Amino acid sequence: MRRMNTPNENLTSSAQLNIALVTETYLPEVNGVAITIGRMVQGLRRRQHRIHMIRPRQSRQDVAAKEDGYEETLVNGMPIPGYPELKSGLPAKGLLVRLWKLQRPDIVHIATEGPLGWSALSAARKLDIPVSTDFHTNFHSYTQHYGVGLLKKPIAAYLRHFHNKAACTLVPTTSLQQQLEFEGYRDVLVVSRGVDAELFHPAKRSNELRASWNADENTPVVMLVSRIAPEKNLHVVIQAFEQMRKVNPLARLVMVGDGPARAELEKQHPHVIFAGMQTGEPLATHYASGDIFLYPSLTETYGNVTVEAMASGLATIAYDYAAARQHIQHDVNGLLVPFADTDAFVTQARGLVSDMDRVQRLRIAARQTVESLTWEHIMGEMEAVLLDIVRKQGAQHVQPELSPATD
Repeated sequence: MRRMNTPNENLTSSAQLNIALVTETYLPEVNGVAITIGRMVQGLRRRQHRIHMIRPRQSRQDVAAKEDGYEETLVNGMPIPGYPELKSGLPAKGLLVRLWKLQRPDIVHIATEGPLGWSALSAARKLDIPVSTDFHTNFHSYTQHYGVGLLKKPIAAYLRHFHNKAACTLVPTTSLQQQLEFEGYRDVLVVSRGVDAELFHPAKRSNELRASWNADENTPVVMLVSRIAPEKNLHVVIQAFEQMRKVNPLARLVMVGDGPARAELEKQHPHVIFAGMQTGEPLATHYASGDIFLYPSLTETYGNVTVEAMASGLATIAYDYAAARQHIQHDVNGLLVPFADTDAFVTQARGLVSDMDRVQRLRIAARQTVESLTWEHIMGEMEAVLLDIVRKQGAQHVQPELSPATD
């Protein structure tokens, strides 16, 4: 047997990869996908892999970064309907083919499935470069919240077609893996998510911030950290909190985040504290200054805020799927509610606020659960997946020896 010459031969676990990473959202944009991709870049660079990021230009002032082991190529984009603060990259197959002919990556990792992601998939297949993808967002589940419910099936079919053209699709939970496999996705692998347990920490609790909410140490503070948008099912939080206030009229509800539903909710519920968008240390302080975390979203692929709340030492109530199913044991380190059961969610919230000793027990156990959920470990798993894909691609280039000529 003989091999074709390929740059990916004899890869070891310490091999350096040239990774083209394609995403339609990235820091400093504030959303779960952008934050996760930021952690991914940080973790892979720490492991000495080289990253070439391709993403839409976020503003006129946006400048492509270039530093040791990391560079960016910016492409044109357009606002996403319902998400005007985000941009979808416009088709750019020709640009990517030219770029990757000059600077061939070992693997293309596509984080989002928009026009830019499709262009990247097409360009990589044309050049015979292996592709991995992430499944981050249930876009087909969002359609009913934005008046385009008829598009649910076509979008679901497009997503399946997109991901099945890649070597693998990475998902953060086994339950999502099983769901996608049932829907016809192939080669779905689980690589979970980490949490920054140093940033999100109970020690960040601020009595001064609580006082600004008219809360002392004995006041139950209920938190929500989320995009304030229809698909987040926020009416359940309001409904649950109204029942919690009947048990303890001093309870406070703090909503952290921004979005298209905020103005109307502020008008309808003047007793709710809207803290706006928070990031970094201020976000960590807001989390840690609460006691109970309500998360009613039904459209998550993971839900980073669930583990951030647990790391911050909050007693969390969430539906039994995604990150909650992965990390919460009911009444041990949080409370799980049957999927989409609003009455059960409200009942659990009302019961929890009536027993602050139970809240404290759940808070302590939640923190202990996620202390070992480090991004360093998660990035080790992702590195192994990428190396394996590149090795398999190299093995496909093995060709049989030519038989010697005979008379």
